[in-house]
Amino acid sequence: MAGDVEVREKVRERYAVAATEGSCCGPTGDCGPDSSVGADLTAGAYSEADLDAIPDKAATTRLGCGNPTAVAELMEGETVLDLGSGGGIDVLLSARRVGDSGFAYGLDMTDEMLDLARSNAAEAGVGNVEFLKGYIEEIPLDDSSVDVIISNCVINLSTDKPAVFAEMARVLKPGGRIGISDVVARDDLSAEERAERGTWVGCIAGALSYGEYSEQLESAGFIDFTTEATHQATDGMDSAIIKATKPKSS
Repeated sequence: MAGDVEVREKVRERYAVAATEGSCCGPTGDCGPDSSVGADLTAGAYSEADLDAIPDKAATTRLGCGNPTAVAELMEGETVLDLGSGGGIDVLLSARRVGDSGFAYGLDMTDEMLDLARSNAAEAGVGNVEFLKGYIEEIPLDDSSVDVIISNCVINLSTDKPAVFAEMARVLKPGGRIGISDVVARDDLSAEERAERGTWVGCIAGALSYGEYSEQLESAGFIDFTTEATHQATDGMDSAIIKATKPKSS
């Protein structure tokens, strides 16, 4: 639909600016929700050790609402996919956690972010990574090809979230899992009330409620799903960690 395409292009434009100017809103640094909201989506997201382990450019373009690599419980030898990988911070951290026998993919639709991420990987000397261009609603990987999916405040930006969850279930191996950070709304907030609190490209208007998240994960076939708030993003909306598992057998 025309509206969906318009939202996607606005998101692309905003994050192209993030890649070239160091923030998603240009030199002001007001990433995440609109500056009028005053929320700090990245509060406490990464440890100093995490930030010291990656290039400065990767650290300064972290635009998410948490640290999914800290909760995904990554293990040696696993294959990880980061949806909306941006400058590559979570891909690089994941690659170090899974070791040389593992692999980390990053998926992003923005050329400027992909260029930045590849540059950051080269500077960091991390070879077990690949950055792919594409949409999170159409993941360019084979069925049952990854062990873990992470994402950092990106799913709320999609206008077709059922497609995202269906694609996540498709590419995960049986028994695979997700560990993502996202903005989640209180169940009693309407879509209109969410839009009043911030824009779609600011990670607010497109957020699902807690109940909607659970319903859509269940519809996509996931089990053992949990949502846990980490801190408030804005009134009635939280930055949260979402976990779920793909069944070992259908």
